[in-house]
Amino acid sequence: MSRQFTITLSIGLLVVIIAVIGILYMQRGAHIDLNGQVLKVRTLGMDENSSVAVLDFRITNPADYAFVVRTVTVYLEDAAGNRTEGFTSSDVDAARLFSGYPLLGQKYNATLMMKDKIGPHATEDRMVAARFDVPEAKLEARKRLVVRIEDVDGPVAEISEK
Repeated sequence: MSRQFTITLSIGLLVVIIAVIGILYMQRGAHIDLNGQVLKVRTLGMDENSSVAVLDFRITNPADYAFVVRTVTVYLEDAAGNRTEGFTSSDVDAARLFSGYPLLGQKYNATLMMKDKIGPHATEDRMVAARFDVPEAKLEARKRLVVRIEDVDGPVAEISEK
């Protein structure tokens, strides 16, 4: 190969590498996702065959775009890894739950519901209450609880207790 061809090829490769790095750098905030952690879990037996779990959690949206909630689902994961879906309550039902069962304590955060927006680079404390058709003993013997939050455009985030 000639020296001129090698120099031209090297410069061309360098330009392509710089262009790829620039494109990736500019798109770093375009990935919609939520990061979060469960701060507190409160459980209560409603009767012998059902119980309720209230999860307080902190979520962060690292993207440059708002995360618009489509659905919020809570799953109970047992020691074998089986998931049981809970019946998520609305904000009004959660307020009634706290007023009717003072053993749960007070409601600290707003309920995360459909059409709620988590702004770009925002961190928010939220809660969700869910009823499970399992006894409180099974709820207490869980491996973990998982909050699954789906965006209107498709991305899904799962936040679980450690």
